[in-house]
Amino acid sequence: MSCRGLILAMIVAAVAWGSVYAEDAVSVENAAVDAAGFHHESTGAKIARVLRKSGLPDEVVVALISTLPIVELRGAVPVGHMMGMNPWIVYGLAVAGNMIPIPLILLFLGPISRFLMKFKLGRLFFDWLFARTRKKTADIEKYETLGLTIFVAIPLPVTGGWTGAMAAFLMGVEFRHAMLSILLGVMIAGVIMTVLSLLGWLGAIIAGVVLIGLAAGAVLGVFRKEEQGPYGEEQAQSR
Repeated sequence: MSCRGLILAMIVAAVAWGSVYAEDAVSVENAAVDAAGFHHESTGAKIARVLRKSGLPDEVVVALISTLPIVELRGAVPVGHMMGMNPWIVYGLAVAGNMIPIPLILLFLGPISRFLMKFKLGRLFFDWLFARTRKKTADIEKYETLGLTIFVAIPLPVTGGWTGAMAAFLMGVEFRHAMLSILLGVMIAGVIMTVLSLLGWLGAIIAGVVLIGLAAGAVLGVFRKEEQGPYGEEQAQSR
């Protein structure tokens, strides 16, 4: 399949994926609206309220919420807007916070899981965790790093940097490729959630499709250069 065809297929898959999980997507939107409108507290808003009571600055609150599993960036961005912070600052803090645990997961999940699986409770937990992760990420294995980027980029309850990092570990993705793919996905998710909080779902969908297409092209370009080596495609073929 050509690069353009692959990019198009990934974008279509992303849109289709979003349709399949439409109900979950609506719940994310409602969480953002609820946080902004104070109708009732989302999980991120509840955590923010507790952290703010402890005296932490709003910037630290946003960054900390972004590091948490399940909530991650998609919960932190609406909270930052709810607190009246600058959208650019919210975006930067949320992306940085979401990426903090990623290298730790990629580097230490293997050794920790192997050690704890020597015990019955540890084996039961990690068997459940890995089976759940494989089930949630089965569709991305065909495209590996590209699929990983798009999986992380779609801000739904079943996706995110934590799950993406565990999927990269299970698929055996090289560390630097996993970090690049997840970083791109987190950055795209941050833009989508920012646009969602400010303009609603239509703007978020448009931004998401465009950014996923650009990210897919960028990742493909990097990997093609690595495959060609230092001599370039024509020189590599002549050799």
